[in-house]
Amino acid sequence: MNRSVPASSAAPGMGADQVMGEHFRVIAEIGGDIAFSIDCATGQLRYISPAVEQLLGYGPAAFSDHLSGQHPQPALAVLCGGLGERLRRYALGDRTRLRVVRDFEVRHRIGQLVPVEVISTLVTDGDGAPLALVGSMRDLSARRAREAEQKRFASMLNHEFRTPLSTIDGAIQRLEATSHGADESARQRYRKIATAVEQLIGMLDDYLSPERMAMIGGQRRTNAIAPRRLLDEAADQARAAGRRVVLEARELPATLRCDPEGLRLALKVLLDNAIRYAPEDSPITLTGRIGAGGIELTVRDCGPGVEEKDAARIFDKFYRGSCAAGRPGSGLGLYMARSVIEVQGGTLELVQAARGGAEFRIWLPAAGGGKKVAAAVTNPDN
Repeated sequence: MNRSVPASSAAPGMGADQVMGEHFRVIAEIGGDIAFSIDCATGQLRYISPAVEQLLGYGPAAFSDHLSGQHPQPALAVLCGGLGERLRRYALGDRTRLRVVRDFEVRHRIGQLVPVEVISTLVTDGDGAPLALVGSMRDLSARRAREAEQKRFASMLNHEFRTPLSTIDGAIQRLEATSHGADESARQRYRKIATAVEQLIGMLDDYLSPERMAMIGGQRRTNAIAPRRLLDEAADQARAAGRRVVLEARELPATLRCDPEGLRLALKVLLDNAIRYAPEDSPITLTGRIGAGGIELTVRDCGPGVEEKDAARIFDKFYRGSCAAGRPGSGLGLYMARSVIEVQGGTLELVQAARGGAEFRIWLPAAGGGKKVAAAVTNPDN
């Protein structure tokens, strides 16, 4: 049994299948994942990356003993458990068993629980008979820590925003109740304030409620939307604020798997900043394109940009840059925008625009992107 094939190039004398297998193994381990292979006929471990010892404290030999039941405390057996039932269901035609993704908390050799994600696939022969179970194991500790911080921050933010909003809501209700002698213009202003408060409370419920945060990392809402639609909606928001928009979309896929509401929130934060800081007669440029294995959406303005001393901290909680002096704001917008993007496996970064101004770039993985739409679309509002 080969438990720890060296991570070097293929050895001389290897057959074509062996060389290809070695290449795929190396690719699987490049990102730090742990690759493994189990023989379907015997249930024996064929290979597991030596890096499993760093993650769980057990070397390849001990891992094999866990799977075979020879270890006195086979804690790792759960990682690849249920193979017999999986093969039985596959033989009965259940093709959902071909590829399975599962999350576990596995006990490390010294006692603490380690959260891992295991993705496994049945490899079959030409007749469809299972030969091996191959897969990868990934440490989820960093992601879980990020999600926990996200939930703590959301809880704090929900409370801090809801308290003053409730005060404003109560005050405006009293004003409306006693405004019988007020003119129509005053009553409309009261109604406008009340509507804005309702919208803000609705946003708290949508994005920062305990129920919403419970979906992070667990039963997170899965959805899809056309990236072009997101850009069109953002452009409409900017135009509604009286701004000129340049919209550029290049070979975007028809759909993007994401949380549309979270992505809308992030784009709104970026647009609000562009509207707030850029000159009123300057355009805001919205761009969408395929890049680096995912979709890139950018918001660029012609404002003063972000000073170099602020760039490293611009996404920090409560941080406000030099250009924000004397302007209203809490220093939470960009922090919240990046957070909702990272929860979806993406990134939000500041790009120093060559022509001045500020450019913020959202990247999201394009899993299941579907067919592409128009090769290039440019829509300036002149």
